[in-house]
Parts: sequence; C-alpha cells; structure tokens
Amino acid sequence: MPEQHRTIVDLAGGCGLRQGEVLGLAVEDVDFIEGVVHVVRQVKLIRNRPVFAPPKGAKTRTVPLPDSVARSIEEHISQHPPAVATLPWRAVGGPPVTASLLFYNGQGRPLDRNNFNRTAWRPALDVAGVPRGRASGMHALRHFYASVLLDAGESVKALSEYLGHHDPGFTLRTYTHLMPSSEKRTREAVNRAFADGPDAADGPTTAPEG
Repeated sequence: MPEQHRTIVDLAGGCGLRQGEVLGLAVEDVDFIEGVVHVVRQVKLIRNRPVFAPPKGAKTRTVPLPDSVARSIEEHISQHPPAVATLPWRAVGGPPVTASLLFYNGQGRPLDRNNFNRTAWRPALDVAGVPRGRASGMHALRHFYASVLLDAGESVKALSEYLGHHDPGFTLRTYTHLMPSSEKRTREAVNRAFADGPDAADGPTTAPEG
C-alpha cells in the first residue's frame, strides 16, 4: 500500500471497520486514553458526490482500539496531520458537517473509494500476489477481524456489536464457518492447562523409580 494509506489496512483489519467508516474516521473519534474508536460516520457516494452519513443501518458503535493499531494511527498522524473537511450530511443537499479526517487526497478532500480501490488497493493486491475479485476487496479485512476474534474465543454477541451488525444471529450465520471446532477448543484448553502447570517452567521431569 502507498505509505499514506497503510493505516487504513490496520484500522479495517484491527478494528473491523467498513471501508466507508475508515474513510470517514476523524481524529476526534479516536480515544487513545480509553483505548476505543467511536464509529459515528462514513463517507458515502451519492450520484458520485461524497457525503457524510451514519454508519450502515444508522448504527453508531464503539470498538476496542488495539495498542498496535493505536501506534499505527499515531505514526500516521505525525506524518500526515488530519485535514478538516466539510461535507453535506446524508444527502447531496444536506446540512454541512465538518470533521478532521485521518485520510484524504492530495487536495485535502475525503478519499473517493472508487479511486482508492483503483489506484491503491488493487495495485497492492497485484504486488502481494492476491488475485483481484469480489472476495479480495477491502471488506475481506472485516472477515479477517472476525476470524481473529472468534478464534480467540470472543463471544458472537460482542463481535456483533464491534462489527455494527443489527443482531448477533446475523453475525453467527455469517461467520459460523470461522468458529473453532469443539475439538480444537478442547485441545487448546488442555494444552494451556498443562503449559501453566507447576512444572511447566522447569521442563520435563524424570519419573520416580518403582
């Protein structure tokens, strides 16, 4: 990815944000002290014109901010200070709303997702050797986020809230194939229990004779 866009990948894969939500993220939405990101807007295209709008389903949310993503944002801000942008709200003729965007084009305007996909995302796929296609769009990073959380044992209810889904049932139907099997969970649970035993740090012991 171009250097100025690399943190986009970190936010999408590390916080589960949709593409429009990442492009609409403002510095005031990131709480480094509490370690959270407030997802309150997205950049949408209406008749090829950008507007600010609520997240999908008009469902705002707060998601955990991992330390690794926080460091990426801080480094990005140090190299590319936020740009103040004003767009109409929800409609081309809607009331103006201003936000200090983290990501913008050379003119300080919000990134156009079509231009971003054409000039940054797809060329990055080519360099990485990932075939272009619907399955390899930026939305795949949300699937990555979901798979990491489910594999770590996060609840479907929490994942649903972080992704901004309307109900946990939808999340379960969408990502059930990514959930670790009961056999895998059992093996990992026993492995952790054995690894945390009193003799784990001392290495293998010799069985007593007799």
